[in-house]
Amino acid sequence: MPPAARRCLVDMEEYQFTVDADSSRERLDIFLSVQQAEISRSRLKKLIVEGRVTVNGVEQRAGYKVRTGDRITVQVPALVALDTSPEDIPLDIIFEDEYFIVLNKPVGMVVHPAPGHSAGTLVNALLHHCNDLSGIGGVERPGIVHRLDKDTSGLVIAAKTESAHKNLARQFKKREIQKEYLAIVKGNVKTDKGSIHAPIGRHKVHRKKMDTRALNGREAQTEYEVVHRSEGWSYLRLWPKTGRTHQIRVHLASIHHPVIGDNLYGGKSPGLKMARQALHAHRLELKHPITDSNLSFCAPLPPDMAIFLQSHGYDPK
Repeated sequence: MPPAARRCLVDMEEYQFTVDADSSRERLDIFLSVQQAEISRSRLKKLIVEGRVTVNGVEQRAGYKVRTGDRITVQVPALVALDTSPEDIPLDIIFEDEYFIVLNKPVGMVVHPAPGHSAGTLVNALLHHCNDLSGIGGVERPGIVHRLDKDTSGLVIAAKTESAHKNLARQFKKREIQKEYLAIVKGNVKTDKGSIHAPIGRHKVHRKKMDTRALNGREAQTEYEVVHRSEGWSYLRLWPKTGRTHQIRVHLASIHHPVIGDNLYGGKSPGLKMARQALHAHRLELKHPITDSNLSFCAPLPPDMAIFLQSHGYDPK
């Protein structure tokens, strides 16, 4: 590994590297992403564009091929405060260490602040809870690596450091994280096990909806297993193999078994009432972003889904 030096300046940190023969001819952004594992490649590219990276005292492009003996200087500005207020909102914490946190998100909580949801979000709560954030992308904030819909309950992961965020995002992108959901759907699903392969894209008319018949839809796959069948409904265990928006909801609707309570995709039913979509992110299996150890997390079935099952003659215990 090439030698590196670090010094603290006013409102920034400066890193210096000397390229050795093993790294010669690598792209500048790739070279730096290896040496600066705690900073994402996208942020390094931004630093390069902003002129905060020099090679032998001269600004270069991200695609510049480094050479043996090149002296590279990287200036990393201090974190910028996120324009979102911390809020003292109770959190159901499943796991937490200095690198990331796993939470059981309740029904009705939005993950990110957005127009109409500027307060009461998971990010607001995390900013209050996590007082040791090292920043993601140069901003002092938790790094949400995946999302759940407002009315879907269950497990959500947030990174506390840029290196953890980078690793977890890579695991999701490479489909190395195993996700398991529980759902109650309309109708009796005929096959005990199955797999739904259907691309998902934005609905051509209803822009809040996703559709398996959309033009330019992206590949999507969901596997499922029937846990229990009863009159007019089925209880399923599901494993999404991809991570498209509304994937499970859209896939189940596409086989004519929408999630009960999901009014957007046809889950409304007079005889089968749920105040929200009966969908729960139940289990996650992944590798620790720093130690690489195998981890498994589980969030129990929420009370509203358990009550539905029990009131319709099935005990989920």
